[in-house]
Amino acid sequence: MSNSLQKTPVRLLTIPEVKDILRVSEKTVRRWIAKGELPAAKLGNQWRIRPRDLDDFVRDRLVR
Repeated sequence: MSNSLQKTPVRLLTIPEVKDILRVSEKTVRRWIAKGELPAAKLGNQWRIRPRDLDDFVRDRLVR
């Protein structure tokens, strides 16, 4: 028996989902990824974004 914890996989967001959440274009989301501003993983030929990374991305841009 293994003592490792079973983690529930995080549901990753697609570029169209991120653009809908932030109300920007797909081109803008892709530009943020290309510039390294929004962390993303390329799985096959599609990009995926962790919800935590999207939250951090937005939080870092809040005007205080």
